[in-house]
Amino acid sequence: MRSKAFLSLALAAGLALPAGEAAPAKAARGRAPKAGETAVTVDYGIMLAGMPIGTAQVTGSVQGPRYTMDVSARLTGLVGAITGGYGSGRASGTVAARPVPAAFALSSNSASASITVRMALARGNVVASDITPPLVPDPERVTVSEVHKRGIIDPVSALMMPAQGRGDLTDPQNCNRTIPVFDGASRFNVVLSYGETRSVQKPGYAGPVLVCNARYQPIAGHRPDRPGVKFMEENTEMSVWLAPVEGARVLLPLRIAVRTQLGLNIIEATRWAQSGGPGAPEATVQAAAQNPGTPADGR
Repeated sequence: MRSKAFLSLALAAGLALPAGEAAPAKAARGRAPKAGETAVTVDYGIMLAGMPIGTAQVTGSVQGPRYTMDVSARLTGLVGAITGGYGSGRASGTVAARPVPAAFALSSNSASASITVRMALARGNVVASDITPPLVPDPERVTVSEVHKRGIIDPVSALMMPAQGRGDLTDPQNCNRTIPVFDGASRFNVVLSYGETRSVQKPGYAGPVLVCNARYQPIAGHRPDRPGVKFMEENTEMSVWLAPVEGARVLLPLRIAVRTQLGLNIIEATRWAQSGGPGAPEATVQAAAQNPGTPADGR
């Protein structure tokens, strides 16, 4: 797998999530929120086939219509020692019915390659982009045209899901959406649909979460005949748990589960911290570090 897909896979898989403690996340955590700003930091553990393989972090801030999102991820243990995999990304823009990104940057690194992606956008349309090193031309790859770069959401902004309408944040309708993702090289849809509502009990977080089923739809930039692409297209074992961020009327992933060719990949929150926003007292979730991949409700 190309290391450039590090973060966008996590999303197609569920989420390309972060590690350690990226500098932007530290800064957001260490300062008081501005007036009218809601800030959230979520730490995650990453499990594959029952084995812990990494950590991740998402830090988001919403102030009025503007947002910023920072993501970082690192593979650890034996997998990390072999691949040296880590990455980080940042996105910013405005948010209404859906995120409208203005800027996106991603850097991913492994023992075999390092890749940087940058995009500038206007009203959700890509106006400039750069990938270093450039992609090698491949006639088997579905060509990405200019139309595929319009009305898109980058992989980092796609982690934030605004409430649809003015109803409750856990209204099942908030599951039903199609996310048009472009990561600088590939255009694909993540199609979500309502599965169920669960009551989750975690130290520091207790309440309902939306369980959304997910499907992957490749559009362009992929190789249609590749077994991995076909596997993901046919994959029905993908889901994301969305938890509400009351002050900002958005939802963020609390847990993502994706069946891969190597086993079940689970990305699950181990710590949730929120501050600011109207009537939003600071809350912190610190899950048991021993087994971050265990579902919060014991299932």
